[in-house]
Amino acid sequence: MPERSSLVAELVDSFPELREYFRTALLLEPQPGEPGPHESSVGGPLLWPADEEWPVCKEDHLVGHHEDLSAEERSVLEGARRTGAERRSGGNSVLTEEEASAYDRISARGGVIDTVSWQVHSLRPETPATGVAMVPVLQLFAGDVPGVEWPEGTDLLQILWCPNDHDTPPGQEPYYFGPTVALRRRRAGDVRDVLASPPAPCRTADHYYLPRPCTVAPVESLDLPDRDELPPDLWERVERWRGGAGRTDYYDLACVQGWKLGGWPTWRVTDLEEIDCVCGSRMRLFLTIDSDDAPGLVIGRGGRLQVFQCPEDIGHPLRLNTQ
Repeated sequence: MPERSSLVAELVDSFPELREYFRTALLLEPQPGEPGPHESSVGGPLLWPADEEWPVCKEDHLVGHHEDLSAEERSVLEGARRTGAERRSGGNSVLTEEEASAYDRISARGGVIDTVSWQVHSLRPETPATGVAMVPVLQLFAGDVPGVEWPEGTDLLQILWCPNDHDTPPGQEPYYFGPTVALRRRRAGDVRDVLASPPAPCRTADHYYLPRPCTVAPVESLDLPDRDELPPDLWERVERWRGGAGRTDYYDLACVQGWKLGGWPTWRVTDLEEIDCVCGSRMRLFLTIDSDDAPGLVIGRGGRLQVFQCPEDIGHPLRLNTQ
């Protein structure tokens, strides 16, 4: 199969107007390693000042609950299963009014009904007794990421997150369902004494939010937008073109996958969402954290966490989106 760059060139030769939608994405390409605090890394130790407070999360976390069903409730569910089996085999069995009412009461408790353990599994928000220490996710030194603009007086970017799911943390959309994120920018040369032993989180949802240490090998790539970001008439023509024999699907060329700085966001799970800043400006994709074998992260059902930044003032709150 041709290289992606050749396939993008073929597409753009057919539709030159796509050039105005090009964005440069910096793919980080994490690989298992043993990075130190003076190296760019995913999940590695941070160049963190010993006298600076470590970030903690005090927001509500989604905590798993497992509630046993009563003997009466189990009887109702077993009856419902029998009724369903009879219907599928051509029978006309139906739940009694009493059974249907009991079934509705069980379902209203939320969560997933497990008919093996006979429990209701649910996630409920709980406020942690103490702040949960965040864990390092990404550290980038300016010298390792060419082409990226840095705020004056900084040459080091650090990203941490709380390794727990959160329903609707402050500033995010309802049902966000992901980790909270903290960002720090600093001048590496200002860090004299490095924090040797950062605090460990007192609670983690699971290992899938604890990245394994990786080195990075950044490489630039041209990125194209999701179909929903294109004018409808242009997308219709691209869609007709991609129907040709042997042509690559547009989705294989757009919204390049992987850990990346910049580029375009994907909207493969939801429709296009307009991510706006508190100041009213349309926000721009800053960072994508992808489910990946090397760091060992799993976001949602193998998706991505997209971090958006205000183009007018990078000091404004970040917005988060999972796809």
